[in-house]
Amino acid sequence: MLKREKYLNKIRDFYNETSLIKIIYGLRRAGKSVILTQIIDELKAKQVDNKHIIYINFESLDYSFIKNAKDLYDYIKTKIKDEKIYYIFLDEVQKVEDFEKGVNSIRIMDKCSIFITGSNSKMTFMELSTDITGRYVSFKVNPLTFKESVDITKTKKETYKDLLYDIFEWGSLPQRFSFKENSTKLNYISDVYDSILLKDVVERLGVKDITLFNKILQYILEIEGREFSATNVLNYLKNEYREVSAETLYNYVDALCSTFIMNKVYRYDITGKGVLKTLNKYYASDLGVKKIKTNSKKINYSICMENIVYNELISKGYDVYIGKTKNGEVDFVAQKDKEFKYIQVCLYLSNEDTIEREFGAYNGILDNYPKYVISLDESNLSRNGIKHVNAFDFFMNDDF
Repeated sequence: MLKREKYLNKIRDFYNETSLIKIIYGLRRAGKSVILTQIIDELKAKQVDNKHIIYINFESLDYSFIKNAKDLYDYIKTKIKDEKIYYIFLDEVQKVEDFEKGVNSIRIMDKCSIFITGSNSKMTFMELSTDITGRYVSFKVNPLTFKESVDITKTKKETYKDLLYDIFEWGSLPQRFSFKENSTKLNYISDVYDSILLKDVVERLGVKDITLFNKILQYILEIEGREFSATNVLNYLKNEYREVSAETLYNYVDALCSTFIMNKVYRYDITGKGVLKTLNKYYASDLGVKKIKTNSKKINYSICMENIVYNELISKGYDVYIGKTKNGEVDFVAQKDKEFKYIQVCLYLSNEDTIEREFGAYNGILDNYPKYVISLDESNLSRNGIKHVNAFDFFMNDDF
């Protein structure tokens, strides 16, 4: 089992914190439950006994009797026998009605360190109720980074490229690496998506028209890397004999993001130094969804490269935007600790025209923030103060 050290390292300081709820959220099957298990293992290694560790998986029928906040609070209360710290792990807790009230009631006992996981936007600051506002820290778990994929597959440097193209096709959900046959990988990814569809999209968000939902997802995946236009989507649906309102479209697109299937990326005006709310783009949280939800048999590796660099930047802790310039755009503006980096992404800088296009995207940007072009080329093509970075050096370097 791969140890998700990048997440554990962030959470460890809060293991014994009883005043803050630890929220671990993200796409289904991205590894949230594994992280809970690894936290429990570390607590046991520190001599915390089993009686002071309470783990509940709300997808198990064993706990189907816990239906609401009061049930949750009453059950946990029966387990508290002394004044020592109890470590409470609530996996997929969003299935419990008004769970925030129950979790907060447990928190104010002041003897419980609480960890909760969830797979939809109910776990984000935008939707959490006021019962726990300001009383939690959150950690978003993503599918494996390239470096984690190298670790789990024990891939050697000379075959990094084979692994990357494998991720382009099948994504990087942790468990999919345990399957060797393509048919098994396909079944697994389809099952993950179906569980998101049933448990999060239908049950949680109340989306009724699954065919329409899938058509919208397919369209967004097929225009990935291009600006999103509601008008174009509505025209596409009309040609498919599915006329819907703009409001319905936006509700379905929001559902794609709130279940973490897709990520909305806003534009950033590099000249005006501000975030723009129009003409945003979307990138898949995991590339495997493209395998089952697009009709194209030919993989667009250039777009996959762009997508994986976006996901890696998010994993490295950046806020990421599309850069708008006077002359066009820069693929990504990455912000961390009030500092910015500008990033162009290309599969290969194969000829002089391509080199000019990628490096020329920075023409007219007058500030001194660092500028990069990331590609698979091994030779260093840096020029004019713009640094060329080999993609594998970027993927394997946590300090980029």
